[in-house]
Amino acid sequence: MTHESLRIIREEHAALAAMLRSLMLMVQRGPKRDTETFFSVLRAMLFYVDEFPERLHHTKETDLLFPKIVAASAEVRDAIERLDRDHARGESAIRELQHLLTAWELLGDTRRGAFEGACERYIKFYMEHMRLEENVVLPAAERDLSEADWNELDRAFAENRDPLTGKYPPDPAYERLFAQILLKAPAPIGVGEDA
Repeated sequence: MTHESLRIIREEHAALAAMLRSLMLMVQRGPKRDTETFFSVLRAMLFYVDEFPERLHHTKETDLLFPKIVAASAEVRDAIERLDRDHARGESAIRELQHLLTAWELLGDTRRGAFEGACERYIKFYMEHMRLEENVVLPAAERDLSEADWNELDRAFAENRDPLTGKYPPDPAYERLFAQILLKAPAPIGVGEDA
C-alpha cells in the first residue's frame, strides 16, 4: 500500500526534477531573441523552487517525516542528517542563484559563466538529494513507520498542493507565477518556445 504522503513527495520530486531540467535547458539555450522574457522566466522558475520545495516540502520533511524515520529506523540516521544539512544549505544556494542571475541580466555575458556553473552544481546537488530520499529514506519509512505516523504525515503533506504536479489548481496568489512559467518556459515544464 502506498501512503498518500509518499505519493505526494514523489510527485513533488518529479515536478521539481522537470523544473530543474527545464531551467538548465533554458540556460543552455541562452536568451536568443527575447532577453526580457528569458530572464523573467528564469526568475519565476527560481522563485518557484524557493517558494514551494524549499519552504513547504523541505519543512515538512525536516519537521515531521525525518524525526519519525530516525526514531523507527536508526540505520538511516546518517542519510537523514545529510538531507537535513542539504535543506539548511538549499535556501542560501537558491538565493545565490537568484543573485547570479541578476548579475548576468544586468551586467551582461561576463557573468553568464558564474550563473551557469552555479546552476549546474545546484541541479546536480538537488537531483542527488532527491535520489537519496527516494532510494534510502522513503523505503525505510515504508517499512518501519506506524499507521498513526502515516495518518499524521498524509494529513500534513496533503496541504502542500503544488500545482506543477498537475494535480491541483494554483492558489490564486500564485496564478501569475504559474502562468509565467507554464506559458513561457519550454517543455517539459511549459508550452513556450525558446525564450
